[in-house]
Amino acid sequence: MTHRGRIPAFLGFCMAVAGVCGAAGAAPIGDDRYAAARNKMVAEEIAAAGVADERVLEAMRSTPRHEFMPAGFRRYAYADAALPIGQRQTISPPYVVAYMTEQLRPQPEDRVLEIGAGSGYQAAVLSPLVADVYTIEIVPELGKRAERTLTRLKYDNVHVRIGDGYQGWPEHAPFDKIIVTCSPEEIPQPLVDQLAEGGEMIIPVGERYQQNLYRVTKRQGQLTREPLKATLFVPMTGAAEDARQKLPDPTRPEVVNGDFSERIAESDLPAGWHYLRSARVMSDDRSASDGGGPSTFLRFENDAPGLPTRALQGTAIDGRKISRLELSARVRGERLGQGLASGEQAAVMITFYDARRAAIDTAVLGPWQGSFDWRTESREIAVPLATREAVLRLGMHGGVGVLDVTRVTLAPAASASQ
Repeated sequence: MTHRGRIPAFLGFCMAVAGVCGAAGAAPIGDDRYAAARNKMVAEEIAAAGVADERVLEAMRSTPRHEFMPAGFRRYAYADAALPIGQRQTISPPYVVAYMTEQLRPQPEDRVLEIGAGSGYQAAVLSPLVADVYTIEIVPELGKRAERTLTRLKYDNVHVRIGDGYQGWPEHAPFDKIIVTCSPEEIPQPLVDQLAEGGEMIIPVGERYQQNLYRVTKRQGQLTREPLKATLFVPMTGAAEDARQKLPDPTRPEVVNGDFSERIAESDLPAGWHYLRSARVMSDDRSASDGGGPSTFLRFENDAPGLPTRALQGTAIDGRKISRLELSARVRGERLGQGLASGEQAAVMITFYDARRAAIDTAVLGPWQGSFDWRTESREIAVPLATREAVLRLGMHGGVGVLDVTRVTLAPAASASQ
């Protein structure tokens, strides 16, 4: 999950997508050495990607994201990437935080419960938008650090608790809004019970690598779900994660919805693919497959060199069991060209990660330039022994032109078993 090809790949595993009102919150941080970077981030990565609520945009401009991450990663603070914060957890990409905040529709009188993994950043963004934020951080070491940071920065309306976020905070319930920034298999019942009548919850739900972001509304004690988009959040640590009923098989990696025939509700967003930029599902009477007939595909379009165009999907792979993979896709190109750097070109990439979610290696199918009709591209890829997870990245990665992709497949090669 690179940022214009210049951020190390491991920063993007997770995921994966504010005048501030007079509510209580942190004092303005004023001009600092990161202010220009924040303004650029909001303009190029958040507003340009569709977030329009000015209150949310102002909150993103004003919240010092660098304060919520380890010092070693602060130089990447305003890149649109997930970043490690320790204990196998991450701070969500700025766009994801802004998008989820906008979808929550925060109001000045709201009391919000936020379920986080440990950074405190989402709670800080919400602070100037609502009356009170009750944030539960599951990882003790990270939660204590987040609490110190929030106190130091005078986010006085943010209240921190260390514990199992899926149990909620019953003594302060009911909550007008609930926002969950880690992914349960199903919506936890305590959160349902603690959501006020008429209240809304933004939550990613699903399997470890296949999640959908939902807006859940409670009316007359019943929940209605509105699917928003596919997403990928780092799994929560603890009993809820350990008790998952359906787990990925790291000996049988595969691509879900590789022909893009399944969509989110009635939208042009593909199910199973997350962190999309400048991408939409289309259909063509001309066959993009070998079998004839209409077909669906994902189209990437970009005319601004360096801007991200991408779609991502995670999967489990055990490098001790699988030594080689076959990666294949049907592609079509129109005026494909390089972006600002040599690596910014149309391609399908797969990045391998170890047990710590640190990047090991990236393999590339492509890159492609110029214009060409539908054709099948494939290659056999060596899997590093330490691999435990991988992320597929489709798109132009900063390149320009139009790229169509379908029939993306990933499977152990004939010689893959060790």
